[in-house]
Amino acid sequence: MPDKTTLALTDSPDGIAQAAEVLRAGGLVAFPTETVYGLGADAGDDRAVAGIYAAKGRPSFNPLIVHLADLARVQELVVWNDRAAALAQAFWPGPLTMVLPLRPGAPVSKLVTAGLDTLAVRMPANDTARALLHAFDGPVAAPSANRSGQISPTTAAHVAQGLTGRIDAVLDGGPCSVGLESTIVGLVGQPVLLRPGRVTADDLARVLGQPLAERKQAEAISAPGQLASHYAPNAGVRLNATAWHDGEARLGFGPVECDLNLSPSADLVEAAAHLFDYLHRLDALGRATIAVSPIPHLGLGVAINDRLSRAAAPRTVSGPPTL
Repeated sequence: MPDKTTLALTDSPDGIAQAAEVLRAGGLVAFPTETVYGLGADAGDDRAVAGIYAAKGRPSFNPLIVHLADLARVQELVVWNDRAAALAQAFWPGPLTMVLPLRPGAPVSKLVTAGLDTLAVRMPANDTARALLHAFDGPVAAPSANRSGQISPTTAAHVAQGLTGRIDAVLDGGPCSVGLESTIVGLVGQPVLLRPGRVTADDLARVLGQPLAERKQAEAISAPGQLASHYAPNAGVRLNATAWHDGEARLGFGPVECDLNLSPSADLVEAAAHLFDYLHRLDALGRATIAVSPIPHLGLGVAINDRLSRAAAPRTVSGPPTL
């Protein structure tokens, strides 16, 4: 498929205006958020959204998140409720995605929802993302800007490595500050944690005044990021390594000798920010296995372990969607 000229744009006013024009023309633009780089298209344009699936090689049963600039835009697309309002007040703009009932007649491609009657929506906090969304003045569907199932991108260079020639532009806004995809919470019926992230289950429970249910593995996909094999490098991944094997690339946490250390001081926020970038770097060494130190399974560590467990899962193979 690589046959496009991929523009490299800066996050200057001219670069943002050019990126918005590419979106209006039905093109694909990779842009930074505080979580990871997203691959954006006009969420109301069937052909543009189909281009996301084709560029990523993403299964068409995997829904997309729609990014919006302000709350009024969000409420045009979904059926709003008091729980959503409370979470928006606490965490938006920010790294939280809410899955809500799709408003009847909402101008969103069915490819975005993968045929579901719900929509995943988010207001990102990143300044470049917000400037692009305001300039485009509409809903932007955007999964992570990488080939499907591979390591998520946290720099423009990561995007270029995987998608040059497959998309129209990369808007460079520097490295992502959070470094993990957004938390996803389902708000249809009982609140349920669909994907852990920087906003933890405890954070959500405090605002909602009730604990969240957890999605069961056997349930059908209802939000992005739920495939068992995801975020995977070319190398195999060995988790909870307390000793290193010969020939492995070593990803440490805490005071251990290793090739790269997510956080020598065992800071989970620092570890999350480094996770995907360090997986990219170690994968480039060309070794068969990346061994990873144990990560505490609490707070943000739950989200880090979720991404690592999916990176270590048996690989799935998927082609472009049938449209």
